[in-house]
Formats: sequence, C-alpha cells, structure tokens
Amino acid sequence: MRYVSTRGQSPAVGFVDAVLSGLAPDGGLYVPETWPSFSTEEIAAMRGQSYAHVAAQVLGRFAGDEIPAEVVRSLCEEAYATFAHAAVVPLVQLSPGAFMAELFHGPSLAFKDVAMQMLARLYEHILAGQNRTQTILCATSGDTGGAAVEAFRGRDHVRVCVLFPEGRISEVQRRFMTTATEANVRCVAVDGTFDDCQAIVKSAFQDQSLRQAVDLTGVNSINFARIVAQSVYYFTTAVALGAPERAVSYSVPSGNFGDAFAGFVARQMGLPIGRIIVATNANDILARALQNGRYDRGQVVATQSPAMDIQSASNFERLYFEAVRRETVETARAFTAFAEIGHIDIPPQAHAFMTELFAGVAVDEEETSRTMLATLNETGELIDPHTAVGVAALRHVADVASPVVVLSTAHAAKFPEAVSEATSVAPGLPRWTQSLADRPERSDRLPADAEAIKAYVRAFAES
Repeated sequence: MRYVSTRGQSPAVGFVDAVLSGLAPDGGLYVPETWPSFSTEEIAAMRGQSYAHVAAQVLGRFAGDEIPAEVVRSLCEEAYATFAHAAVVPLVQLSPGAFMAELFHGPSLAFKDVAMQMLARLYEHILAGQNRTQTILCATSGDTGGAAVEAFRGRDHVRVCVLFPEGRISEVQRRFMTTATEANVRCVAVDGTFDDCQAIVKSAFQDQSLRQAVDLTGVNSINFARIVAQSVYYFTTAVALGAPERAVSYSVPSGNFGDAFAGFVARQMGLPIGRIIVATNANDILARALQNGRYDRGQVVATQSPAMDIQSASNFERLYFEAVRRETVETARAFTAFAEIGHIDIPPQAHAFMTELFAGVAVDEEETSRTMLATLNETGELIDPHTAVGVAALRHVADVASPVVVLSTAHAAKFPEAVSEATSVAPGLPRWTQSLADRPERSDRLPADAEAIKAYVRAFAES
C-alpha cells in the first residue's frame, strides 16, 4: 500500500512512513493511493468474531506487507485487552431500529481510546525496530489528549506534548492529561481555542527545522492510522445488525470529522452504509457545509459538548479530496484559501458527492439538555452531551432507514456538570478511575503563539 498527500506536492510513502509522519510535508493529509476492500463474504464472516480479530483484518489491509500479519494481530489483542468491556464496543438498544455503540470503555472513557491504544503499540513496535524516539505534538478539544497520555505515558520511544484550550474542557478531561507523572509527558494549557491549538500544531509540522530537530509526529485524526482504527467499529456494529445483507446508518457527534470520515473509509472498503448523519453543536461548520455547500469558518462558541467546539475540521480535507475526484491542485487551492480567508465554496458536483452519504444537522444547547433527560427517562441510559447531540440529530433527518447506530463518544462522568444539570442525576466515575480527583496536576501555561510553543517543544525534546 502506498499513501499520497491530498495536496499532491509530497512523494508517495508506505504505511509506516505515513503513520510516523502524521501530516504530509506539503501540509496535506495522507490517504491510500487506492482503497483496499473486503468481499461481502469476508464482511459476513466478521459476525461473531472478537473485536481485536476484526481490527487486525482491517488494519492489515492498510499495512500491507510492511508489518507481518501475526504482529498486527498481537498489537490489536494487546490494545483491546485494556478495555473494561469484553465486547470493546458493545451495542445498546435505544428504541425500535435505533441503537447506541458505547465507545467509552477504554482507559480515558472516550472513543479516542479505540484508536489511540492501538496506535501507541504500533508506534512502539515501529520505533523500537528503528532504535528511534519521536516527539508527538497533539492538540485536543478534550478527549484526544487524555487518550494520548493514557496510551503513550511511560513508553520508551515517544515523548508526548499535549496542547489544550485553557478553561474550555471539563475537569475530568483535563485530569486525564495533567495527572500523568511520567517524564515523557508534557501538558500545555493554551490561552485560546482548540482551533488556535490545532493551527499551532499545523504550523509546527510545516517547520522543517523543528520537525527534524525533535523528530515530530502527530496522533490527532490527521494521522491516517487513527481513521483506520476508528473504521473498525463501523464493521463490528454493522455486522451485528445484519450487514452485509442490509445497510446500516449512523449518527456521529462530530467536531473534527475524523469519526464520520472513518465511516466513509468503511464504506469504501465495501461495508454497506445507508447514511451518516454528521451531528454538530452550535459550532456547525460541518452541518452548514453539508446543507448549503459553503464551508465557512465562524467564531468558536463554548458549549456543554466542548470536544465539538471546533470551526475548522481537519478531516474535511480528506472528504473534499475524494469529492473533487482526487484533484490535488484543486484541494491544495481550496484549503490554502480556507487558511487565509476562512471559507470554501464547494463545487456543486463535489457537494452532491458528499451529500449522497452525509447529512449535516446542528443541535442547540436546549435540545441537547432535553435529549439527555428524555433518553434517561425512556431507556434508563445516562448519556453525555456529545452523545445527546447524536441522538437528537436523528429526529431531524427523515430519510434514514433503520437500523441506525448513534456513536456514543464519551462516558457521562466526563461531563458531570452538564449531565447533572440536565437530568438531576450525578454520573459516577467507573471504579478504576475514581482516584483521578485526588491526584496532583502538572501542566504549563502558554499563549496561543506558535513560536513560543515550538520553542517549548524543542526544549522538551532536548531535555
């Protein structure tokens, strides 16, 4: 398998180099040169298999012959042994035809664990073989950082520096990062928004001197291995509900578009998916783009679902690339312009391509709160505000045939204030995380200044 940049100015690379690079040198995102696929018989055979077994099959298609199949199987088995539920991603029924995939049974109680636990083991395997140490620079709107710290803390061949927007994530989200004591972990509270953090990370990756000096890499959803790992639960949930004999639809709470794009990847590989509802909060750049064809950055608004408080969704570039028939010049032009002027007018044919699969819905704060309470009353399930956005979005799209799966992206206890206010029920942390509130925190505070943070990362790597 070879991987190309969406912007076309970087040479094609293999799977290992795409994983370790994260972002392509030209600022684009890596995608496979051609999409691998499964036959309907191979998809049907996934029914009843362990999560790790299905993950090894999916990852193996993208790794090709660069990593032996037995190593891929071992990495997946180790990764998913860290989850508290034997099914890894269990399904819960909400109503006739509607289900919820619980993606929060990993170490940091969020869906990011599903990819990050596998990615950490993939990195350690590759870097140990190369006798190499890399620096991970990661921007988080809340959950990616905690999942990265949990996955990479204490590992021999990786340093982790996480940027998070100060005051814009929940206390539980913050503590999953800042209570780490290992020397290979640094957490930085940035005086700005998540979009500021993300822009700083992109600036760092485009600084070739810094990249070489600290051997920089990224594990945000710009890293294609993250997307591959997230596509696995589309396969496991779909086959449990009748695929490939029938299509399954999804409602995906979305900020950076990686989780929704993972569904596109599964569909490209042959999984029959009916529709994917891209459910946003008031930060509705994705919903608006899918509704009216204009990808237009607005001001970031703080909401009770802070992991989706994003107005620049990195993975939208991957979908745009596919929608313009992989025209790299057009993709580079569009996203260079977006960085400068803050909007893209999506060509009509490209917009039609997108909306054949995706539907965009924005859910306001009042409906989010009502949905948390209604879901508790109707099903007994206590859901977090991000999941509530996904559940609420179902009511706004008329042409979604059942079965439909809502991706439940975080445990309710990660957002206790919002859940308690909406439902009058205080969500408790699972047993193995209850000491989190008592651990001392450790973080640094920096302005939203790319040069200051690049100097900080360089000093961290040198120390």
